[in-house]
Amino acid sequence: MTSLDLALLYLVAAVFGVVVCRSLKLPPMLGYLAVGVVIGPNALAFAQDSAGIQYLAEFGVVFLMFAIGLEFNLPKLRTMRTAVFGLGLAQVGLTVAGALVGNMMLMAGFAMLAQAWDLRWQGALVLGAAMAMSSTAIVVKLMAERLELESPHGKLVMGVLLFQDLAVVLLLVLIPALNSSGGEMAEALAWAGLKAAVLLGLLFYGGQKLMRWWLTLVARRKSDELFMLNLLLVTLGLAWLTEHAGLSLALGAFVAGMLIAETEYKHQVETDIRPFHDVLLGLFFITIGMKLDWRPLVDHWWLVLLLTALPVVAKFALIAGLARLFRSPPGVALRTGLYLAQAGEFGFVLLTLGAQHRLIAHEWVSPVLASMVLSMLLTPFIIMYSNRIVMKLSSSDWLMQSVQLTTIAKKSIKAEAHVIIAGYGRSGQNLARLLEGEGIPYMALDLDPDRVRQAAAAGQSVVFGDAAKVQSLMAAGLARASAVVVSYHDTPSALKILHLVQTHAPQVPVVVRTIDDTDLEKLRAAGATEVVPEAIEGSLMLASHALALVGVPMRRVIRITRDARDKRYGLLRGYFHGADDDTADEVDQARLSSVTLPLATPLAGERLGDLALHATGVQVVSLRRASGRVQAATDDVVLAGNDVLVISGLPPALALAEAKLLRS
Repeated sequence: MTSLDLALLYLVAAVFGVVVCRSLKLPPMLGYLAVGVVIGPNALAFAQDSAGIQYLAEFGVVFLMFAIGLEFNLPKLRTMRTAVFGLGLAQVGLTVAGALVGNMMLMAGFAMLAQAWDLRWQGALVLGAAMAMSSTAIVVKLMAERLELESPHGKLVMGVLLFQDLAVVLLLVLIPALNSSGGEMAEALAWAGLKAAVLLGLLFYGGQKLMRWWLTLVARRKSDELFMLNLLLVTLGLAWLTEHAGLSLALGAFVAGMLIAETEYKHQVETDIRPFHDVLLGLFFITIGMKLDWRPLVDHWWLVLLLTALPVVAKFALIAGLARLFRSPPGVALRTGLYLAQAGEFGFVLLTLGAQHRLIAHEWVSPVLASMVLSMLLTPFIIMYSNRIVMKLSSSDWLMQSVQLTTIAKKSIKAEAHVIIAGYGRSGQNLARLLEGEGIPYMALDLDPDRVRQAAAAGQSVVFGDAAKVQSLMAAGLARASAVVVSYHDTPSALKILHLVQTHAPQVPVVVRTIDDTDLEKLRAAGATEVVPEAIEGSLMLASHALALVGVPMRRVIRITRDARDKRYGLLRGYFHGADDDTADEVDQARLSSVTLPLATPLAGERLGDLALHATGVQVVSLRRASGRVQAATDDVVLAGNDVLVISGLPPALALAEAKLLRS
């Protein structure tokens, strides 16, 4: 098989695996592992695990370590020091020690198995280190979808994951030295530590200033191609330097990430490096899957299940117990344990490194790999049902949630026709100020405890709660609310809120904020009354300033932007007439009017297009059903009693249209 044939095979397999996992809403990593098993030498044997592919796959680990290094800046570590160096250090240390003892006990308990499958203490240490890791990719993605990154257990989980990533750097140096005798091992570790200290000292002493100066010099050339080339040069150059110093490629990439994390180019670098990171890491996981041999799994299925269940249960109990020792509430401790109980992608790295240095017998590789994959497959379901599990295990957590909901209900119990604001960031706070100025009550729900505490102390109507949960929305008075506003741009969360509102209070309109109009139709179909894309609003303001600066009269600028909004937003086509609108300037302006069809209207069953309302000079903006559901006013919509039609036009035309709609 030629290099091109092999490359195409890997690409086809990767695409197929990712598409299937996306369809099943599973992490792409599992797809890479699965296709690696299928095309590998132990299944269909389409590809062999060659040295060239291994070296290329190692670049995936390099870029993964680089991305991790970008997250390790000193201010962040300082603010999370208790979770990182307290809980994280205790978790990794005790998990490795416990796994070391457990594996040796397992070998003693299965003496016959031990004769065939040798496992020395070095191999048990490597297995313990691999089992200590948790999946950053899976857990962070699921927490982001559930809006839990800023929750109490979310911060603990992130702290532990950060320390695990940091511990990998040390383990990558330690594991190769374990294959030596006692004296040689101590000498090798001391020599590696000395080289690492000298190299890292030189890099960190002047490296940050040099990195900032160099990236600034490159950025001034205003060439994306040049910036990307220098980024690859820095990453691979430092990886090459540390490898030739007798350390590892991954250590140099990690240092490169840390150096860049202290510069103002961090976020740009994260964006530029992600395609390389994701593609090469996917290749690495395919090569991991190719190592999985299904034959020992069939023969020793009980061992696979044992290696899956024991580490998951043990890690859960250990992490939950440690979190309680660090004074976390029972519910927070249990959730932290559940979220970190699975294996992680760095576990594959450490296991592969141990096998390469012959610290782990070949017979152990497939069962351990299979158990790690199974635990990662279980993770989405464990996190999905984590609330139910915690409620059953901890009565105090149920009580705390009840207190939280009671707090929300107490604040909203007297509120009528109020606005529920989901998210109290900048947009939510600006909206709250405008509502206060108009004397309109509101209730804001937010998941950042620090923000909630400070805003509540300032007298603002904000409470800690998840707007994507029906309990929080009902406690906030959803049934009595006049509107719900999703002030943060998170489409999955907005869709959850829309579903809950449509299920429990379909008469309440919902306004959703998005970055652009990519998900506009999806949100409207889910029941959003209006969707406000930031990109469109920003472009309108940009256009209005530009038109004014080039000499277009301000009256015309205002009319142009108003017309653009009229075309984009259905509810802004005109306005609803009020008692204070009877001025000479308002006579020739388009207005909005709501017309409610009688219950026994003769128009029931007719299509909206057959009424030919446009002939009277009006336009139907939207239609609200008796159930409260808002839908687009297309010509094929069939009318029914108690439907509300919002129509737009000049006053005489509105009068004719209303007479036509309300005829008996």
